[in-house]
Amino acid sequence: MSQLIEIKINESSRIPKYKQIVDSIINDISKGKLKIGEKIPSINELSESCYLSRDTVEKAYKQLKEQKVIVSVKGKGYYTAKTDLISKINIFFMINKLSSYKMMIYNSFVNSIGVNGHVTLSVYHCEESLFTRTLEKSLGAFDYYVIMPHFKTDDLNHTSTTHVVEKMIEKIPKDKLIILDNNKLDIKGNYGSVYQDFQEDIYDALKIGLEKLKKYDKLVLVYPSKSVYPYPLRIVHGFRKFCSKYNFDFEILEQIYDDMDLESRDVYVIIEENDLVNLVRQVRTKNLILGKDIGIISYNDTPLKDLLGINVVSTHFKAMGETASDLVLNNKKEKIKNVFEYIKRNSV
Repeated sequence: MSQLIEIKINESSRIPKYKQIVDSIINDISKGKLKIGEKIPSINELSESCYLSRDTVEKAYKQLKEQKVIVSVKGKGYYTAKTDLISKINIFFMINKLSSYKMMIYNSFVNSIGVNGHVTLSVYHCEESLFTRTLEKSLGAFDYYVIMPHFKTDDLNHTSTTHVVEKMIEKIPKDKLIILDNNKLDIKGNYGSVYQDFQEDIYDALKIGLEKLKKYDKLVLVYPSKSVYPYPLRIVHGFRKFCSKYNFDFEILEQIYDDMDLESRDVYVIIEENDLVNLVRQVRTKNLILGKDIGIISYNDTPLKDLLGINVVSTHFKAMGETASDLVLNNKKEKIKNVFEYIKRNSV
C-alpha cells in the first residue's frame, strides 16, 4: 500500500507547484518521514489528494526519477530510491568565481547528484593563496573534490595553474579528484576530468558559422587581457588561428569603448557582458541593423542572449555539471571534453 505523504502546496507562492512537490518529498526523505524503499502514491492518487493536475504531478515525479530520488517499478508503482542508490557522498566543490555560468555548472551538478550526496560550495576568486588555504583545511574531510582551476597572476592575467596549486592538488587521492573546465594541469595519476579546450573550441565553433561570417570584412575580438577574473589566453590563440586559416582581417580590442566608430560589415566576438550591452546600445543608437550592418557573437550563452537573438559560442554548462556528477556517482576516472556549441540566432 502507498505510504501516505503530506504535500504542502502554497497557492500564493511563485514556486511552481511541481517544484513544491519535489521539495516536499525530498524534505520528507531527509527528515526520515519517508523511509528508503517505501511505496509512495501513484500520480493519480497524489493528483486527487492534493487537488493538482495530473500533468503537474507527472512533471514532479519525472524530475524525482531523474535525480534518482524515486524509482518506478513496472506494474507496482513508485518507491523511494533503494539504499544503494542513496548512500550519502560528501563532495567539496571549488569554483573560481560566482558568475552565472559557474553557478549553472554547480546547480546542474547538485541537481544530478540529488539526494545521493551533500555538496559544499567554495569560491576562491582566482586567488592562489585563498585556494590553497581553503583546500588545505578541507583535506581528508570529503569523499570527492571537484575543482575548477582558474587563477590570476599579479598583473591580472589568466593562468590555469601554478606550482603551488599543483602541489596542493597532488595531496588529494586521485580516486577522489575531479578536475573541471580546464585540462592544463600537470597532475599525475588517474583522476576524472570534464574540460574545455579553449583554443580548439572557439576555432571549431567559428568554423561552423563560417558561411555567414564570409559576408563580413573584419572580425573583432573584444578580449580583456587584464581582469579581476581573467579569461584564458587560449581563446585569443583560437581566434587568431581561425582568422589566419580563413584569411579574415581581424583586430583584438581590450573593450568596447564609448561612442566607437562602428564600421559596417564588422563582426564582433565579445567575451564580457558589459561589452555586449555597450555594443548593442551603440548599434541601436546609430540605427544600424544587427545581423546585417554589424555582426555580434557572444561568448557563453544565457537566457537573455537567447531572448535578444544573439549568436553565441558556448560550452554546455548543464552538460558539464551532469557529466561531473556521473563521474562521481559511478566512480569513473575518465577525461571527457565537454560539449561546445555555436548557436545560430539573428545577430550574424
